Amino acid sequence: MSEQPPRPEQGPEDALRPHTFDGIGEYDKRLPNWWLWTLYLTIAFAFVYWFYYFTTRVGPDDQTRITREISRIETAKLASIGSLTDEALWKMSRNTAFVEAGRATFNANCVTCHLASLRGKDENPGAVGASLIGTKWIYGGKPVEIVGTVTKGTPRGMPPWGPVLGTRRITEVVAYVLSYHEPGEPVEIVASAVAGMK
Repeated sequence: MSEQPPRPEQGPEDALRPHTFDGIGEYDKRLPNWWLWTLYLTIAFAFVYWFYYFTTRVGPDDQTRITREISRIETAKLASIGSLTDEALWKMSRNTAFVEAGRATFNANCVTCHLASLRGKDENPGAVGASLIGTKWIYGGKPVEIVGTVTKGTPRGMPPWGPVLGTRRITEVVAYVLSYHEPGEPVEIVASAVAGMK
């Protein structure tokens, strides 16, 4: 039988376990409270996390969070574009953050003339603004031309929004309008206020 190592002063909980390994004994001690509470809180957190994200699905799943983050990065990249091009504006029109920001600005400033449906005079002959839906435009239907129209206004009564909204918000509004269109669709310039009608 192996010889037990000398024991330090022991309390009632300091008994050695009967086994030894390479002459090393192990105290039979209770784990410290801080360690036990850390374990219990970790178990509780894991249960709440599992319940919140995987059982009730209240929290977003991994795919949703990844999609949001990619969208945020894409939005930041698009926002940092120096010069606006048709291609960049089409990309913005497919970005949820740009479209939602543009919708908010449109609803706050443009609905009065163009209506919430964007159909303007097509939907209500008493409306002031032309329709922004369809392929017929009065002042140009390419994305950069629409930005120019919104920025500088029109001779038929639309005020210049450039000084009021600034480039960023005008870009967002145009992205919102373009979200109702497809890249490469035919653009027809008309000389009357029936713009937008198909």
